[in-house]
Amino acid sequence: MARWSTVVPSWTPTAVADTTNMTDNGHHTLQGGSTTQRCELREVYMGGQTGASAPYIMVLGRNSTVGATLTAARNAALDPSTAALAAPPLPYVASTTKPQRATASGMLLNLGFNAFGGIVRWVNGPDEIISLLGNTQPLGELSLNAFTGGTVGALSSGIIYEAL
Repeated sequence: MARWSTVVPSWTPTAVADTTNMTDNGHHTLQGGSTTQRCELREVYMGGQTGASAPYIMVLGRNSTVGATLTAARNAALDPSTAALAAPPLPYVASTTKPQRATASGMLLNLGFNAFGGIVRWVNGPDEIISLLGNTQPLGELSLNAFTGGTVGALSSGIIYEAL
C-alpha cells in the first residue's frame, strides 16, 4: 500500500455539463492502472490563482467515458522508498478520447470556492472513502473539473491517493 500525489501546478478548468466531452488541460483526472486495481482518495486540494473574484462550481465525479491515449499529469510517491507499481494509476490532463463526467449520480463532491486566492481542501474521514476500482467506466476514473454556471480562471490542484 503506497500513497501517491498527483499535482497540476496551474490550469484553467473548462466548465462542462454532465456527459459532455471535457477539454484538454481543462480537468485533472485519475484513472486506475489495471482492471483489478483499487485506489482510495485521501485528499483533494485546490488553490485559486485568479486576479479577481472568480466563483467556481468545481466537482469531483465519476466518468461515464474514460480517457484513452493519455497525457500524464505529475505523479509521485509520497514515501521515497515506495516500490514501483507494475500498473500505476494514471493521472492525466489531456487525451485523444475525451473523458465525460457521468450524470448527476456520478457527482461525488461539490468543491465550490472563490479562486481569487481561495482554497478548498477535502480530506476523507474514516467513513468517507471515495475509491476507484479498475480502469473502465463507471468506477475506474475520477475527474476534478468545473460544472456549468461558474466563472473560470487559473488554479492549482493536488490529489493524494493510495493504491491498494
